[in-house]
Amino acid sequence: MPLARCLDFRTSVTELPLKIIRFQQECALPVARDSLAAWHFAPGAIQRLLPPWQAVRVIQNDPLANGSITELQLGEPLGLRWTARHEAVEKSSGFTDRSLRGPFAHWVHRHDFIVQSGQRSTLRDTVDFAPPLSLGTITPSGLWTSPLRRMFAFRHQRTTNDLSWHSRFAGAPRRVVAVTGASGAVGSALCAFLTTAGHRVIRLVRGTPRGSDELRWNTSGRWDASPLSGIDAVVHLAGENIASGRWTAQRKERIRSSRVDGTRSLCAELAALANPPKAFIGASAIGWYGNRAGPAVDESAARGEGFLSDVTAAWEQASKPMIERGVRTVHLRIGIVLQARSGVLGKLLLPFLVGAGGRVGSGEQGMSWIHIDDVLRALHWSIETPLLHGPVNAVAPAPVRQIDFARTLASVLRRPCIAPLPSPVVRLLFGEMGEDLLLGGSWVKPTALTASGFPFLFPDLEAALRFELGRMR
Repeated sequence: MPLARCLDFRTSVTELPLKIIRFQQECALPVARDSLAAWHFAPGAIQRLLPPWQAVRVIQNDPLANGSITELQLGEPLGLRWTARHEAVEKSSGFTDRSLRGPFAHWVHRHDFIVQSGQRSTLRDTVDFAPPLSLGTITPSGLWTSPLRRMFAFRHQRTTNDLSWHSRFAGAPRRVVAVTGASGAVGSALCAFLTTAGHRVIRLVRGTPRGSDELRWNTSGRWDASPLSGIDAVVHLAGENIASGRWTAQRKERIRSSRVDGTRSLCAELAALANPPKAFIGASAIGWYGNRAGPAVDESAARGEGFLSDVTAAWEQASKPMIERGVRTVHLRIGIVLQARSGVLGKLLLPFLVGAGGRVGSGEQGMSWIHIDDVLRALHWSIETPLLHGPVNAVAPAPVRQIDFARTLASVLRRPCIAPLPSPVVRLLFGEMGEDLLLGGSWVKPTALTASGFPFLFPDLEAALRFELGRMR
């Protein structure tokens, strides 16, 4: 399915009295107004709308109502707080955000949902703002409106993408889905994605639950899984980050234990239920295939060699109780996830932005990548597709060489691609982790997903990077 685009995309900037600038952008969407409004009123909408290239974190997000509050933190680890109050809330037609505290001297943002006809509606964002008092008289308006153009182009496109996807399942029942690793980069995005479609998400946490949609579980012992009896699916994403430091013996054991022991505990309790979940979707990794120079492999390939391959095999084996219990089980072998502020892309951005990006090692190693939104869609597709089971590769159809990835990223960022990182330096700096993750690679095909009819949103690397980094226009 080709990427659904905003229809009749229009932007305008107007100078108002009292040094107020009005920025307005609208686009027509191929969905009814009720669907557009429901998406915005869902609890996960604000997270879906935050620009991924910016360091923004949601501190407070009250349900949309007159007088309710949203608070964001801009920048990490300290950052600036931005607090807004919701006004003029009309569930079918729109709402207003008024800044109470933040970086601008004045900020009022109106969201309008406008009927066109039938399955067509218009999303209009109108922002009246004044720059910070110390800067408003000495900076041109374009300095402030240019980032808004970039941000709202992304917001409107993601809204279109999500609504187009959810409309595929408009006739299906709303699901109840439990998610482990819900605070991680993929897990938090998945929770937001599912709730904007009207599904109920139960976050499995290891601390004290903070509400009815959280449930405490134990990665190494007994726990009460009875609230998950009969739910539609469990998505298991929990696991230690494999790329956050050198692989010492202790760290390798934590990586293995967090995946294998956690999966074993989770599946033992779920399988013991009289009415277990209907599906178990377990995150796995293309590390199963090891480092391979080629040719491309798919789910039919034998396991590779090395630490990651061993861990991945044990990880998938730990879910055997679900298979024996008759629960449909999917091992989603996820490739290199493109997210602007995490994973491989997050680590590469700063070097490339300062002109220090380029070839790593030989540059010939394969990079089997996938955009984060296609990961979310693949997880949801796995829930909704009864015939899908066993290993499923979650990678884009066109893996690339590392040097081609580097050149594409540099082009999107308008930076040179000239700074090599030789293999000996990688081994010195990162040890075994660098050997496996930076110098190694594999060429993996998504045969099972493609055969099931899964439509990739981003089969093309450049388009994926442009969207994720806000460089579409």
